Amino acid sequence: MTSGKRAGSPRASVWLAAEPAPKRKAEQAERKQGEGHEQRPGALDRQRIVEATVRLLDADGLAKFSMRRLADELDVTAMSVYWYVDSKDDLLEYALDEVCGEMVVPDPAAEGGDWRDQLRALAVEYRNMLVAHPWMPSLLGSYLNIGPRSMAFSDAILAVMRHSGVPREGMTGALSAVFQFVYGFSAIEGQFKERCRGTGLTEDEYYRQVITTVKDRPDFAEQHPEALAMTEEMAGTTLAEARERDFGFALDTVIAGIEVMRDRAAAMSDRAGSGRS
Repeated sequence: MTSGKRAGSPRASVWLAAEPAPKRKAEQAERKQGEGHEQRPGALDRQRIVEATVRLLDADGLAKFSMRRLADELDVTAMSVYWYVDSKDDLLEYALDEVCGEMVVPDPAAEGGDWRDQLRALAVEYRNMLVAHPWMPSLLGSYLNIGPRSMAFSDAILAVMRHSGVPREGMTGALSAVFQFVYGFSAIEGQFKERCRGTGLTEDEYYRQVITTVKDRPDFAEQHPEALAMTEEMAGTTLAEARERDFGFALDTVIAGIEVMRDRAAAMSDRAGSGRS
């Protein structure tokens, strides 16, 4: 067993395997190819397989993805793919880390860098990645996400937060406030985009259709006047514009909250120190 796990134990990450079996399988496949076998896994490599996986997931979503569909995309047999990856789970982990590499990471040590601006930039990168790949939120809840690209992003986040002055015991909570907010905001955004794509309508067309339907229901307007008033206030604003405005305001609110909590912790520490002196 390449993962070294016991039967019934939680699934280990592909990144923790000491020596992934696909490397040995690929060597066997290349020998078979030289012996005249029809399968030609030597024409593949893991990177090409991972890139094709990402394309299919973007196009069709996680529910429709299968190893057979992937093999068709690559114009090989399904068994050929298994020369390079042990399982679908391993492949999805590779795909997860592949798209994490799309995020641009600022240099926390850059001279004159402000941790607030750097944290905003990281949050925006995270949001853009999640929205570009709507299948990502599901995978992030299913795998350890400890691939090299993901860990580089995590290291950058921690380095930025160390410049914030937030005490160590509050750092993970502060990061959770930022990135769990971004996760939730982006997951809903991505799901809405997918729903609109499924109807063949643009986001604004779909939204206007919903609002028109609601307005045609007097009982709904009577029961939920505040919600209806809010939707009417958005008239003349595209969903994209409203979403950017809301995301920016919410993110600034979270960062401002981190500063408040940091200063509160510092004040409490000072008072405690004065009490001991």
